[in-house]
Amino acid sequence: MGTTHEMDRELRTRYKGHISLCEIDLPGQQALMNGRVLIIGAGGLGSPVGLYLAAAGVGTIGLMDADNVSLSNLQRQIMHGTGDIGRPKVESARDAMMRINPEVNLELHPYFLTSENAEEIIGSYDITVDCTDNLATRLLINDTCVKIGKPYVYGAVSRFSGQLFTYQPGSANYRDIFDTTVRPDELPCAVEGVMNTVVGVIGTLQATETVKWLVKTGDLLTNRLLVFDAITMTFNEFEINPIGA
Repeated sequence: MGTTHEMDRELRTRYKGHISLCEIDLPGQQALMNGRVLIIGAGGLGSPVGLYLAAAGVGTIGLMDADNVSLSNLQRQIMHGTGDIGRPKVESARDAMMRINPEVNLELHPYFLTSENAEEIIGSYDITVDCTDNLATRLLINDTCVKIGKPYVYGAVSRFSGQLFTYQPGSANYRDIFDTTVRPDELPCAVEGVMNTVVGVIGTLQATETVKWLVKTGDLLTNRLLVFDAITMTFNEFEINPIGA
């Protein structure tokens, strides 16, 4: 965007909603623009996370997903459309995010997170957003972030409910909160079923936590698990202590 003066003017116009908040203001918006966020999973949760972080002006966003768009995804994965069926999700997601904000730098990782690449990839970003739907990858994200001292925002959905928390070094992590025994009958939401708007609620809250972390404002869901139930339309919060604390 040309000169500093031009950039200042365009930034103030595009991000007026944030700059008008004293809790964010211009320094906070600049922190967003300097931020590096990794989104693992460009599906149901990754869709609202990606769209809102792009709109917020996060400077660099990594998109990691090895899958292609399928017809069954479209009920809840709002970054993708009918015309995207068969395309890699990271490419479809990139196009959707660039339509919102072409100034965002997108780094595509069209492959799975593995024990061989996890530390290098996660370590190159400021914060990771876990938008996956299987236990093995969730544990890999958790264990990598704990090992290398990186924060991440966890989210998960099932049927009519969802949950999330934010991990920061030293706080309660996934293994402190959940039974990590791998169960053969554990099914991803695509098989088990999920109300599409629940995915939107949890993904939007994950994006909110990420923005707050980047601009250093508000109280994060650290040592707290937030659970949403769409049937009763209630939120419940549970305090969690790190193991050994």
